[in-house]
Amino acid sequence: MRFLAVQTVYLRISLCCALLATTFGAPASASTGFEACRIHWEQQAKQRGLSPRIVEDLIPTLEFETKVIELDRRQPEFTSTFGQYLRPRLSETRIDKGRELYAQYRPLLDELTRKYGIPGRYLIAFWGLETNYGGYLGNMSTLNSLATLACDERRSEYFTGELFRALELVERHNLNPAEMKGSWAGAMGHTQFMPYNYARYGMDGDGDGRIQLWESIPDALTSAANFLQQLGWETGLRWGREVSLPKDFAYELAGRKNKRPLHDWAAAGVRLANGGRLPKGDLDAALLVPAGHRGP
Repeated sequence: MRFLAVQTVYLRISLCCALLATTFGAPASASTGFEACRIHWEQQAKQRGLSPRIVEDLIPTLEFETKVIELDRRQPEFTSTFGQYLRPRLSETRIDKGRELYAQYRPLLDELTRKYGIPGRYLIAFWGLETNYGGYLGNMSTLNSLATLACDERRSEYFTGELFRALELVERHNLNPAEMKGSWAGAMGHTQFMPYNYARYGMDGDGDGRIQLWESIPDALTSAANFLQQLGWETGLRWGREVSLPKDFAYELAGRKNKRPLHDWAAAGVRLANGGRLPKGDLDAALLVPAGHRGP
């Protein structure tokens, strides 16, 4: 499967990791120095004006999770091939469930398409990939996961920023820390938003005055639509098309920064996967080859 990608937004399909947060810094430390990290965060929280509930009651309860560090070192996106990553996530059962939920939430999805320009089928696809349509939201403490990674030297600055945004979310939306469960990396809710994305792109989709990405599907899908629109999704365009390449194709033309008009790709022998011709028009597209020239 090779793809012509027409959107200017390039994602890992994960809504949780698309933007880097502004960072606040934290001392790099292993589990033995976790107490020093907590003390440092308490000082930062006071400087940022967070309430005593956060400074005195919540931060001292944060715990180091060894499992988080283990998972951080073996992420499937970086240790699996494209095919190994895709196959278990693209089952017939998941596709059928997606079609069912698309029909169920069609009024909401149509409204989101009108407001944000994102076709509902893509929102359903993201939802299915991230949490199996809410079937598994994660069972790890969001705050402990973020604290553990913030106190680990590998990406301390980034996760310190995410930790403080999560603490601010607790205060702003009156969230219950004990109910904040998610991935080992701190992604939350039906569409797995990191705290930065939650704070910046989260939307109240059900009109109850809160942004609750765990319990409210309208909030989660509306937030996802807003997220993609703000990242630059171009209304009216598909994300891309699967294509086939000629045997003598010049692979130096591949890459997301090498956009060319569709007629140029057609002249280079690129065809739709079913052998048909590419659509006519002046639309620019980039050729993506996810697993190299010998891969799928």
